[in-house]
Amino acid sequence: MTDRTTPEGDRTHDLIGIGLGPFNLSLAALADGIPTTPGQHPLTTAFYEQRPAFHWHPGLLIDGATLQVPFLADLTTLADPTSPWTFLNYLRTRDRLYPFYFAEQFHIHRAEYDAYCRWVSEQLPTIHFDHHVDAVTWNPDHQHFEVEHTHPAPDDETPTPSRTRTRNIALGVGTAPFIPEPLRPLAEAPGVPVIHSADYLHHRDTLLKADHITVIGSGQSGAEIFLDLLRARPRGIERIHWLARTQAFAPMEYSKLGLEHFTPDYTHYFHALPEDVRDTLVPQQWQLHKGIDTDTITAIHDELYRRTLHGGWPDATLTPGVTVRTAGRLSGTGNRIELHLEHAQQNTRTRLTTDAVVLATGYRERPLDTLLTGITPHIHRDKQGRPRIHADFRLDLDPTVTGNIYVQNAERHTHGVGAPDLGLAAWRSATILNHLTGTNPYPLPTRTAFTTFGLTPHPAPAVPGQGHTLTPLAKGH
Repeated sequence: MTDRTTPEGDRTHDLIGIGLGPFNLSLAALADGIPTTPGQHPLTTAFYEQRPAFHWHPGLLIDGATLQVPFLADLTTLADPTSPWTFLNYLRTRDRLYPFYFAEQFHIHRAEYDAYCRWVSEQLPTIHFDHHVDAVTWNPDHQHFEVEHTHPAPDDETPTPSRTRTRNIALGVGTAPFIPEPLRPLAEAPGVPVIHSADYLHHRDTLLKADHITVIGSGQSGAEIFLDLLRARPRGIERIHWLARTQAFAPMEYSKLGLEHFTPDYTHYFHALPEDVRDTLVPQQWQLHKGIDTDTITAIHDELYRRTLHGGWPDATLTPGVTVRTAGRLSGTGNRIELHLEHAQQNTRTRLTTDAVVLATGYRERPLDTLLTGITPHIHRDKQGRPRIHADFRLDLDPTVTGNIYVQNAERHTHGVGAPDLGLAAWRSATILNHLTGTNPYPLPTRTAFTTFGLTPHPAPAVPGQGHTLTPLAKGH
């Protein structure tokens, strides 16, 4: 097995990836073995991840939970179906192609997707776990980035600092669990059972021992956790509240034409819109990616209905349209929690006492400025202070910085609701690699949707050989 603890020499890399979720893993897989230009050496890449191994939302790998995208939305298929890193090839190496064929599952289990990604991460020699990136700086004299990182030393010695040079960077630092301000003090207090859904499975046994449980959040994670808790509670004494700020426990938009918002065509259209129009659109499109799939809604209703078969109603309360104004511990009751609730439509307020809270309140993009402190003065920003990002996923930098910093899942404000969608991972990785190499190792489709978004067409950025030529390992803007 490849030594995954030793950084790659002292050369200048073509690309360094920082963070290893599915998106940078997709980039690493598609970068594997492709040349910088025809006939030249393969790309020199390295991907640094601070965790000791790949794990994808381990706290949400609930039994039976499936991806909300088809298995074709793996790391490489939609850019290169012949890649050795496809999900189907993973099944082949596990001698599971025929069981999968007969299972007829278009949407695979999350645990299986997690295992597939881990398989890829363990095979690629360019991936280095246990590496914490501390800083990124630009060296104007040598025209390259310098990535400072540390790696734990054996025998609990002082971590070993290292510095790697690279012409380009891909940021895939992902998102962080979002905890609403009224609940943050409780979530951060030791011993108080207020947890984010990202850690659900780690605390499931403790949660089930609570007399009363409250789930907050109307998205897929909240629905899956509510269903899992409901199934595990005795009939008639379920004692679960499910609260949501949205006006309904709404289904996710999953019509065929609705899904075309997750195509490259829509991404190009969205990117070309004025900034204020984009900012208006994103919150309006919440049901495209924050609703609940209809199978989960059906399963919840079926479970609730089953508990009425012998008379009575389950002790489960589902209330949308509710906001948590404040929250605190009840004095003299141990760790019991009091939530102060407000219903906007009724203009009413009440209090809810509970023993445990699960916050299915989603995730937020991690800020880039902390990692890029040395680059921050060179980043061009929009009116809201956010980084401007080109159509090919590059940060808009001063011309004095001739290297490129690509971003993955940090561009919803410029590229739309598809930014965190797994179905666009391979296409985005291919776009980045096409630009970086200045060639066209992954020919991309010219059209991906039946819908024409807008009266004026907004074509994809030109590729080498189609209207203009890029310099190999393209730099600048």
